[in-house]
Amino acid sequence: MRPLAALILLLAPLPAAGQGVLRGTVRDTRGGPIRAAIVGVPNTTLFTQTDAQGHYRLTALPVGASRVRVAAIGYVPTTSTITIATGDSAFQDFALEPSPLELPPLDVVSTKVARFGDRPATSVVQVPEQDIDRRAVNTVDEAVDKAAGVQFLNGQINIRGSTGYVQGLNSRVLLLVDGVPMNQGDRGGINWDLLPVDQVERVDILKGAGSSLYGSAALGGVVNISTRDVPEGVHARLRLTGGAYGNPPHAVWRFRDATGLEGGADLSASYGDESFGGRFAAGARHSDGYREQDDADHWQLAGKARWQAAPRTRVDMSGAWAVDHYDVPLAWCLQGQCDDKGQSFQPFKVPTASVGSWTDSRKGYLAVQARTVVSPTVAWQARGSWFRTNFFDQRVDTSEFGIANRFGAELRAEVHPDSMRTALVGGEVTFSDVSSDIFGNHSQSEFAAYGESDQPLARSAVRINAGARIDFLAVDGGSLSAVVSPRLGATIPTDRRGGQLRASVGKGFRGPSVAERFVHTFAQGLEVIPNPNLRPETSWSMELGYASAPLFRTLRLDAAVFWTEAHDLIEPQLIPGPFIQLQNVTHARIAGLDAMIIAAPIPERLTTTLSYVYLNTKREVAGDTTSGPLAFRPRHLLTLSGDYTLGPIGAGADFRYASRVEPGRIRRCPPRAGQGAGCAGQLASRPCRAPCPRRQRAQLHLQPGAANPSAGADDHRHRRVVPLTLD
Repeated sequence: MRPLAALILLLAPLPAAGQGVLRGTVRDTRGGPIRAAIVGVPNTTLFTQTDAQGHYRLTALPVGASRVRVAAIGYVPTTSTITIATGDSAFQDFALEPSPLELPPLDVVSTKVARFGDRPATSVVQVPEQDIDRRAVNTVDEAVDKAAGVQFLNGQINIRGSTGYVQGLNSRVLLLVDGVPMNQGDRGGINWDLLPVDQVERVDILKGAGSSLYGSAALGGVVNISTRDVPEGVHARLRLTGGAYGNPPHAVWRFRDATGLEGGADLSASYGDESFGGRFAAGARHSDGYREQDDADHWQLAGKARWQAAPRTRVDMSGAWAVDHYDVPLAWCLQGQCDDKGQSFQPFKVPTASVGSWTDSRKGYLAVQARTVVSPTVAWQARGSWFRTNFFDQRVDTSEFGIANRFGAELRAEVHPDSMRTALVGGEVTFSDVSSDIFGNHSQSEFAAYGESDQPLARSAVRINAGARIDFLAVDGGSLSAVVSPRLGATIPTDRRGGQLRASVGKGFRGPSVAERFVHTFAQGLEVIPNPNLRPETSWSMELGYASAPLFRTLRLDAAVFWTEAHDLIEPQLIPGPFIQLQNVTHARIAGLDAMIIAAPIPERLTTTLSYVYLNTKREVAGDTTSGPLAFRPRHLLTLSGDYTLGPIGAGADFRYASRVEPGRIRRCPPRAGQGAGCAGQLASRPCRAPCPRRQRAQLHLQPGAANPSAGADDHRHRRVVPLTLD
């Protein structure tokens, strides 16, 4: 009974008598409110952020003097000492000076513990709220695609070459929504249109293996979507987008007489006070598509609520439901398969035999999270979630369906023994059940425990971050298989102005999805058979990076070299029968350089970003003496963006170049499938092809009321878009 009593005392919040509340506003030097500024006490559990009017409310401050830090991306941080009397409230307003080279003040993805002002040991890039609001993007993946060093191929995210092109079966990147895992329960993929982009506050992207904290699917990285908090007062927001698709680059490729259009609307309304707040959002959009048989319709609902259940306990509830109905262009039209106009292939047309294929995809989630600040040095957090997907694929000669439910729960505690050390321990459980005509009826369970510590090395300026996680996987209630994922990182300051070296090494893994284990279907007359004995994919990732302090007051550099050794990668194989079966066959090596330069040649007016990723990959297939580069990974990826502001008007332009992807081996394989079953690549008696990733784009937007708008075209797409947001 004594250990239980000690645990209850540890997790129980302290009496409110020895605490106070700090209120105020955060504004820029011109008096304008700063949204999403972080206000908190460094190296403690106490922090909050400002609302749209710049107001903040920091609770549970201990009696006496506290060192409060305020920071926001694009502004110089400031610190002030605040004195709190017993049971009293204090008021303090802050003014921040603009500084376009300042990095994001809060890191919530690299360690699960909010790091306020500290730079992580692993590369993290953030897409802030300003960039999302100023761009005419319809889905989250279009926003993430703006991040340096990140590339998308037909909705498949590629971080530093971790994923090439895997349609519909799994993802080597983990998606989180407010820290809740949201990869599909059956296929393991990502539904980027799950949330209205209008409700997204920022996106944090962890580059490299994150399995030491997040487990399966974090083999190549983690993407965390933070949704907008519910502000105090009554608010309404309307966002309208519209645009037109340009014609194909050659007249012989044109497939329609009229211009293709797209458009959408998002509406949200909220009310909140200090104790409770709620928001409801709805939206819809339509797209004519940029090629034949590419029409798409999308409807969505979303909601979020917060409840201050006690002075030190906050409960957040959120949910969303989205419906997509879209035509499916299964493959390019080859000569003789459509009205080819004498061409060997028509990249914007589909074979006549596949006309009429469509998909209906429905997905939704509910999540509840509770956080209790026991004291300035101890806090615990619990969450429960349910994620459901339901797809139906209609093809000319067949149909497929799949329904999956993913249930998850997590409990963790963070402890700050002193101002220099942080410890995190937690446990997580996930259960998925699947019902499908091509995957069968199966279940998959995951149980995990993890821990991590961050502290200085022998009282030096060097900080060490070390942790590990053990995952137990079970399929259909069978025996458990275990995977251990350790990680070690270090940061070394190089000067007093903010320069820092970082280094990390960690293990990542991805457990096979139910779809990969049990898919049973037919493709071009070949039977695809199950393989329930698939093993998890594993990798070791290493990184050495440097982030500079501002150079000449106008430049900031961030660069990293990385190396990944991956084993047991899952790929489809043609086996005697003939059959197609997914097997652990590939060993891969991925090495490269990831660099970014931020420049502000005209402070508060002109900001530019140049990023470059170089990849050198090698794949080796078991039982094959040949080797070569990994398919669908461009060797060079260059992104250049510029934003200019003049009062309420802003103009921006993006340019992206991706070298041609390395060709795949010539081997027989099944054709590309739809979003239901899917397959890794296109398998046929010719090299696999993905949509050509080479693109140069430059678009100019003039937009009242916002600055820094930028381009947003996907591969092969050329859009003229005018966004409008009313808040």
